[in-house]
Amino acid sequence: MSETKNTTAHTNTKKASSGLLSFLSSLCYIWWLEMKSTVKDEGVLIFFLLVPLAYPLLYSWIYNNEVVREVPVAIVDLSHSSSSREFIRNFDASPDVHAAYYCNNLLEAQALVGEQAVHGVLYFPSDFDRTLNRGDQAHVGVYCDMSLMLTYKAIYQTALAVSLKMGAERQKPHTFSFTERDEELNTEPMVVDAQPIFNTTGGYGNAILPGVLILILQQTLLLGIGLSAGTARENNRFQDLVPIGRHYDGIMKIVLGKSSCYLMIYCVMSAYITMAVPYFFNFTMLARPADLFWLLLPYLLAVIFFGMTLSCLVRYRENVMLLVVFTSIPFLFLTGASWPQSNIPGVWQGFSWLIPSTFGVRGYLRIASMGATFNDILPEVRALWIQTTVYFITTCLVYRYQIISARKHAISHYQMIQDRIKTAREKKPMDE
Repeated sequence: MSETKNTTAHTNTKKASSGLLSFLSSLCYIWWLEMKSTVKDEGVLIFFLLVPLAYPLLYSWIYNNEVVREVPVAIVDLSHSSSSREFIRNFDASPDVHAAYYCNNLLEAQALVGEQAVHGVLYFPSDFDRTLNRGDQAHVGVYCDMSLMLTYKAIYQTALAVSLKMGAERQKPHTFSFTERDEELNTEPMVVDAQPIFNTTGGYGNAILPGVLILILQQTLLLGIGLSAGTARENNRFQDLVPIGRHYDGIMKIVLGKSSCYLMIYCVMSAYITMAVPYFFNFTMLARPADLFWLLLPYLLAVIFFGMTLSCLVRYRENVMLLVVFTSIPFLFLTGASWPQSNIPGVWQGFSWLIPSTFGVRGYLRIASMGATFNDILPEVRALWIQTTVYFITTCLVYRYQIISARKHAISHYQMIQDRIKTAREKKPMDE
């Protein structure tokens, strides 16, 4: 009796060991095929390697100066008064802008903007001086080329600073003050000394680019996974995502094999983008490696499973461009990095919770630009782990459906061949 039990236990152990080895063998085989197709497919290689390596450098280099100096501006002065000339002198004295051209009307200035000779227009109406001396509110038109945010910021902020200073000087004679201190209290009762806490340079690069770098990880991963799925369908006889084979008979083998390939590649890419690129361009980087690791791990997994879930929608290689490329700007706005999170409507905030970049960008900005610790970004990390779990389940469901569909197509094709053979055999005796 005891010998029978020992034999049964040994047999079960041997079967379990054999099953585990078979599972690991299939998983490694699928991983190897996915890695080989990534290297051989030029499109996937571009999105997985070349774009993450080159695009952050190009984007960071464009905004590396943080601020711009001597931005050329066209002046349209229809007032021709001492007040308008004083405004222009103060405006031109700023290191950020330069009064490069004087035009007779807006059409001439518009032509200069179209030729990129200037990046903005300062317009003084004919009643500027009269309105100002009458004590009414005078208007100065500021027109900016919005193709580059740095030039817009320089022109607008300089014009605003000059208008506030001139307005304060104009108010002093009408305040009935007896001392300079009274004039200061009447024209500027509260002195504001603005000191940036996190973005100390006050530049566009430190404000936006950290979020853009995290978004690049997501978008390139989605493009590469979608392109790989489109290639797999085009190479399959029945346009199925999963081929028929001994190694493709389990959901976990396929999902873990493919995802491990993507994770291995992007562990290197994410380290390069989040640590090397900020170092190259002197961006603010306060994140500790351990905190960064525990944020990026669920982020990459969530993006991978999110991309594998969406890959069921990709029928051809070109479809992934339509699905992913044009979502970059909306996804960036939904993170709250370039648009205040409090001003995002509730419906869109709810939609943003479905996108991994929402929590990835928020967490990275906190630890990299604000010096937050891992405990400070726990809400974002928990949200990313929830997304990882949900999208892992949806990925398993998608691939289960694909396996069933592939088997149905294979059985249907086999049955069709059998019917043709049977029909041919029945016709042969009749011909004889």
